[in-house]
This record gives sequence, structure tokens and C-alpha cells, in this order.
Amino acid sequence: MTKAELVVQISKRTGIERSVVLATVEAFMDEVKNNLGSGEDVHLRGFGSFLVKHRAQKTGRILKNNTTIIIPAHNIPFFKAADVFVDKVKTGTKKTA
Repeated sequence: MTKAELVVQISKRTGIERSVVLATVEAFMDEVKNNLGSGEDVHLRGFGSFLVKHRAQKTGRILKNNTTIIIPAHNIPFFKAADVFVDKVKTGTKKTA
């Protein structure tokens, strides 16, 4: 599902105009990015948590050149689904194409 399809589904389900739903979805995504960018986690009860994970410095190799490089420590965004969410996905039915 794309963002556009999500907006259409929410608009149909709630009766709210697409433009308002799109603005709301965009604002939600911006807030999640801003909070993660400042090192704060975002927790949505029953859905999951958007977290910041720290990756330590490590060495890597470029096989083509046979050289070693240092990959600096960095933070990455990470999503951890809530148990309710995981159970719903596990017990859900699969779509056939």
C-alpha cells in the first residue's frame, strides 16, 4: 500500500476530505522524523514504537579493492511492532495476487 492508497482508504472510512487526511498523514510523518532526529522515541500504544538505535563503530571491507574501511558510529531509525500488532499479522489471512 502506498501513501496515496492509505490516504484514500482513511478518507473513505472516516468521510474526511482527502486533502485533510493527506495533510494529517504528512504532519504525522514529519513529527516522527523530527522526534527521531532529536533522539526521542515515539510510542503508539497498540501499534508500535519508532526508536533510535545506536550502531557502534566497526571495520568493513571493500572486496573489489581489497581495502579495509572504518564505518563510524551512527544512529538509525527502527520500528518495533507492538505485540497486538504482531499477533494480528500472524493470524491474518494472506492475499493472493
